[in-house]
Amino acid sequence: MSAATVASDAPILDVRSLGVASSDGVPLVSDVSFSIAPGERLGLIGESGSGKSLTSFAVTGLLPGGLVASGSAILDGVEVIGARERDLVGVRGSVASIVFQEPLTALDPLMRLGRQVAEPLRRHLGLRGAALRSAVLEALAEVRLPEPERIAHAYPHEISGGQRQRVAIAAALACKPRLLIADEPTTALDVTVQEEILSLLDSLVAERRMALIFVSHDLAVVSRMTDHALLLRGGRVVEEGPIDRILSAPSDPYAVELVRSARQLDAALEVS
Repeated sequence: MSAATVASDAPILDVRSLGVASSDGVPLVSDVSFSIAPGERLGLIGESGSGKSLTSFAVTGLLPGGLVASGSAILDGVEVIGARERDLVGVRGSVASIVFQEPLTALDPLMRLGRQVAEPLRRHLGLRGAALRSAVLEALAEVRLPEPERIAHAYPHEISGGQRQRVAIAAALACKPRLLIADEPTTALDVTVQEEILSLLDSLVAERRMALIFVSHDLAVVSRMTDHALLLRGGRVVEEGPIDRILSAPSDPYAVELVRSARQLDAALEVS
């Protein structure tokens, strides 16, 4: 199943029968399959505990300890499931990058922000000295941060939540990855800042023709950012297809209820 409409491009990521289980065998994700190619946008939708974030971690080899993945996830020709960490260094950050939900925990509190953006540039592109400093400032400016030099010398706690998320995006995109995974990237931010971050991600993904996997519990946000979606519940896909079709004619009872709730919320917000 392709995530959208760019059929002429080979998938960057091809996932087949993905499973995630605890170390004692309890299944947390079961039989998830999808593929995504350059320019495509796929949403992973579900409530807390649905397995959507575990899916995104599994396909990049970032599952927490005590969890085991099965099935297949081929990222730019590299089988992620069962791979050794050293085998993933060449693709994580350069082929695929993740923006996490809470930048304050994703960023190192004891390291200046410029060094954190510099790390992937140094590791993957081999930049040093003036070239590295220039690339860091360019990455910070690209995410529309004011005073990139000041931000580069700041620590995470010295800037706002929205600015921290922009820095996290800058670090994720510094090496021009072909796939961006955004895991609830605006949940920890206030409404105004959420809109700014979504607009930023939307424009950067379009400009670079990146593939995007957008993970969220918010159907409205997913419908804005993607054109195809998988709806997960209890670790299984219960609905999949073009986002417009899911919104207009959901078939699974859970999907029907989710769409109904989203419409009720929209109506309530319009009245208020």
